[in-house]
Amino acid sequence: MDDLFELFELAVDGIARLGRYPHVDRHQAWLDRLRVNLPELSVFERLRPEPELGYLSPPPAGIGAGGVPLADDAGGAAAIARECRAAPERAAAPSQAALAAARQHRQLNAFITLADPADLDSAAAAAARRLSDGASMPLMGVPVAVKDLMQVAGFPQTNGTGGPKPAPATQDAPAVARLRDAGALVIGTANLHEFAYGITSENPHHGWVVNPRRPGHTPGGSSGGSAAAVAAGIVRMAIGTDTAGSIRLPASCCGVVGFKPTFDAVPRDGAQSLGTSLDHVGPIAASVADAALMYSVMAGQPTRTASRAPLAGLRVGVPNNYFYEPLADDVARAVRAALERMRDDGAKLVPIDLPGVEHSAALQFVTLCSEATDLHWKRLAERPETLGADVRVRLEIGQFLPATWYVRAQRGRAVLAAMFAAATREVDVLVTPTLRIEPPRSGAGAARIGGRDVPLHTAVTALTMPFNLTGMPALTLPCGVGDNGLPIGVQIAARRGDDWRVLNVAARLEDLLDTTP
Repeated sequence: MDDLFELFELAVDGIARLGRYPHVDRHQAWLDRLRVNLPELSVFERLRPEPELGYLSPPPAGIGAGGVPLADDAGGAAAIARECRAAPERAAAPSQAALAAARQHRQLNAFITLADPADLDSAAAAAARRLSDGASMPLMGVPVAVKDLMQVAGFPQTNGTGGPKPAPATQDAPAVARLRDAGALVIGTANLHEFAYGITSENPHHGWVVNPRRPGHTPGGSSGGSAAAVAAGIVRMAIGTDTAGSIRLPASCCGVVGFKPTFDAVPRDGAQSLGTSLDHVGPIAASVADAALMYSVMAGQPTRTASRAPLAGLRVGVPNNYFYEPLADDVARAVRAALERMRDDGAKLVPIDLPGVEHSAALQFVTLCSEATDLHWKRLAERPETLGADVRVRLEIGQFLPATWYVRAQRGRAVLAAMFAAATREVDVLVTPTLRIEPPRSGAGAARIGGRDVPLHTAVTALTMPFNLTGMPALTLPCGVGDNGLPIGVQIAARRGDDWRVLNVAARLEDLLDTTP
């Protein structure tokens, strides 16, 4: 690794000048950050995927409706909507209560902008008129939060960054529009790690998001505000985005449900991109049923929720490599206990090998670092003072990765996707931990696993990023509590397009673990 670092020492200044980057006085900051990612770069330098595989980004997959119809006595968000449809004149009440709760919990820094109470009343009245005109309104009056990375009409889209606050958006992103068309009321835009480029939600511009389960420990990121709002009971539903785990990580740290659908199953239009071939939009919710309902609406499918049928005959892939070693002891115990519940319910646990998955971090780093720098180059070159220190340097080092590395990373993703496609022909779902560790303390730069210190980004994103690289659906739900009293998550994934299989299995496991709020 030392020889690779020496090459960067020699090259970074010249590359920055070649690219006309105007701020070439940051040599040491660049090297300090590159040293953090040297393990990924060293692995990547040795990778040589077959060139005939060509260039691959995960394509959209056709996904049919699944799940089951909403029951007349369904709880959670469905119950709120049912009550609001029965008394449409009171449809604003749940959202007004959520708004009051958000103000009461301001110390969480879960929101950047909150709705005006009068606007909620107007939106509820408009929903009531649509109901009277015959619209089904499956989310009538349900309060939701939206990550401040998406267009929400009437709210400024800050993307969690600094500088002057932008004017309010004039239209909704399609995913937001579908929720509003179904009767949901947006109570505010949720705080996040700046530009979604981080896993702690320690935002220097809008305040660090606080984990409602235990202040002083990370809520995860980048959708930390969305997860905190759900965990605190302010809302039952929130929109998140996920590039390396940014829905599932905060959901796991805060003890709620987070679902990353198949790539592009939910439209990304109107959301600020970070890694265009890695970004996903999906729900963070208080229960699997709420996540499934929200997903069906955002994906433009018939309104459904997840089935809770027994797991008899389900083939559950339990990876032999990478995902279960190393793990913190409390994480290992909790996830193994969840697997035993699935087996006792009739599932068959199938040990499975996933060759090459250990290259995921290297492929993710080169892909994301290149795409994010390209997307934010203008801001980086012209207004770097508006960026937080951690995001600025991460964006800057993307200019030092050769274009040939980016293309090679896409070929490596093709290899990874083919491997997962072959593996999932033998099983119906994969079940893994969501994080290798319990939620760490806020401000931590590293985590200790297996007797050694590991950079925090490596410890936290290692088990989620493979499913961004391949575009596979993956969901986390709480499966226990760690030694520090904070939640532990179990992750369920499946082949591309099997979103409803993931949701249905998760709903049954939620019942088996008895974690439904």
